Amino acid sequence: MDLADLLAEIAEGNEQAFTRFYRATSSRVFATALRVLRAHAAAEETTQEVFLQVWSIASRYDRQRATPLGWLLMLTHRRAVDRVRAEAAAAVRESVYGTAGSGGEYDVVAEAVVSRMERVEVGRTLRRLTEAQREAITLAYYGGRTYREVAAHLDVPLPTVKTRIRAGLHRMEAALRTAT
Repeated sequence: MDLADLLAEIAEGNEQAFTRFYRATSSRVFATALRVLRAHAAAEETTQEVFLQVWSIASRYDRQRATPLGWLLMLTHRRAVDRVRAEAAAAVRESVYGTAGSGGEYDVVAEAVVSRMERVEVGRTLRRLTEAQREAITLAYYGGRTYREVAAHLDVPLPTVKTRIRAGLHRMEAALRTAT
């Protein structure tokens, strides 16, 4: 039985098909996660998460769009990259919190005012972008979508979305730099 057939059976809740699918693909999933994460324990956790995801979304697999292994490795890569991003964001938050917490008195009102002013300025710079740039950035950063999901939503090629977002972020950065 091929992997696509196993996925179809997994979608129907067949645990034996899931076991066979896992045995046939787990080493590739782990290797992909390890290549991105570079930490054995994190790769093991990600592998487990990916297979839990496969169990719950196997019915979404579409033979017309990808091979079973390609689909599985795409899920793995996305989850591993998300983990890297989350860990990087946590490190930044920890650094900022450590820096903010080590100073003198913390002024909640002043912090709220600064945060509000920053949001207003970001909103102004977003309005200065082209409609295409603004839409792509809004979907990616405020909508939480991947670049591929943005491309699919806008029905444009992935490189076009990346270019729009990159150019828009550069324009925003320049505008924010001159505003401060």
